[in-house]
Amino acid sequence: MKLPTLGTTVASLGLLALSSWGCGPKGKSGQVGAPPPPVVTVASPERQEIVEWNEFTGRTAPVEFVEVRPRISGHIQEIRFQSGQMVGQGDVLFVIGPRWQRAELDQREAELVVARVRRENSEREAKRNSQLLAGRAISQEEADTRESRFQEAKSQVFAAEAACKYARLELENTEVRSPIHGRVSRALVTVGNYVNGNAGGATVLTTLVSVDPVHVYADMDENALLRFNTLSRSGKLSRGDEGKIPVELGLADETGYPHKGFVESLDNRVDPQSGSILLRTVFPNPDGRLLPGLFARLRLPGSEKHPVLLIQETAIGTDQAQKFVMTLTSSNTAAYRPVTLGPSLDGKRVVQAGLQAGERIIVNGLSRVRPGMVVTAQEAGTDGATPSVGAAAQQH
Repeated sequence: MKLPTLGTTVASLGLLALSSWGCGPKGKSGQVGAPPPPVVTVASPERQEIVEWNEFTGRTAPVEFVEVRPRISGHIQEIRFQSGQMVGQGDVLFVIGPRWQRAELDQREAELVVARVRRENSEREAKRNSQLLAGRAISQEEADTRESRFQEAKSQVFAAEAACKYARLELENTEVRSPIHGRVSRALVTVGNYVNGNAGGATVLTTLVSVDPVHVYADMDENALLRFNTLSRSGKLSRGDEGKIPVELGLADETGYPHKGFVESLDNRVDPQSGSILLRTVFPNPDGRLLPGLFARLRLPGSEKHPVLLIQETAIGTDQAQKFVMTLTSSNTAAYRPVTLGPSLDGKRVVQAGLQAGERIIVNGLSRVRPGMVVTAQEAGTDGATPSVGAAAQQH
């Protein structure tokens, strides 16, 4: 086997070097050029006065909940509602067979007529006492007896009238009416079934819940409670037009907190096991969308109105557990800046510490930048829009 000579090897390496040099990028002078600085979008933090909110989870509940029970016993004869229907106060929901009650009322009314006749007769006899005594037609004893019969007849009329009222009430109670305005559940007893109307063991016929307004219950933790009480006592807590503390609510399928209500009350003690206190709020519900038992996101004021700096979410980076932003120096160099963030507000984040008003931060293109890197800065639009870095790079 013939080995290559030293001259052949040197010539081959020279050709390879010339080939590599000829394929690389060249500048105007024919030398290799450095890549251009990355293009980023920058903006200054937005200064705004806000109220910070405490957020909780809760459940909706009706202001009024009623178990509808009969006041008399009997067989269900008629049901006059559909399941889930809205009913008014006093609407008839069930009819219990009224024949026995109607017969009882007829009997009591007849007894009342008899009692009134007896009263009229005894009254006429009593009125003649003075005339008969003057003519010595009756004795004093007989006159006293006639007066006693008259008083007894009057009492019997009163008793008969009371019996009629009771019988009339029993007949009225054969119609089971809605005690409130609200939404009725399904009928728990069907036509033909016997229901018990005795106190303590009355049959549940259906249930009713009020619709407008509704309560929303949530557990407030101890720290939030202490801040809330401090702000309330100092008069720094934001209040509505009627002097009530505002509260906002959002359902599971809603974005943000579109429902507006107010704080009604706090419980009288903190639960020592959970370290929380029960908060009750009130929300108008004219369209009936807030059904009892729904999961709800709740928030109420957690601070007085104060100025803050807001930045876009795209400007925030994460370095393990530390949040940071990249600021832009006067020489267009990216600088690492750790920040402390607060709650979200309209798609932006509150900066509690780490930034000053007027500083410029990178809001688009953060992933392409490292601390100390020179960048090409493009200002965000006046409407807050951040043009894409790719589009900006194409312009260069």
